[in-house]
Amino acid sequence: MSYTISFKETARKELYLLPDKIVQKILDVISELAVNARHVGVKKLKGKGENLWRLRVGDYRVIYLINDSIRIVNIRKIGHRRDVYD
Repeated sequence: MSYTISFKETARKELYLLPDKIVQKILDVISELAVNARHVGVKKLKGKGENLWRLRVGDYRVIYLINDSIRIVNIRKIGHRRDVYD
């Protein structure tokens, strides 16, 4: 069973402010989340109170929420590693 990918509106805006080359890499990796939301290389974020996970794409990070009961991956934040955890 696959997951549905959804974007928080602010995450969608953050994505398209990045360079085109990086946008395509991030979209490719996000599409893989539909098949396996917890594939190799993702890490659960501690202390956030939500079921948040982090995906690394070079110097960029994708923060997302997994809802297993309704099988949705909701992309919350996308940005450079120095800025994304604020």
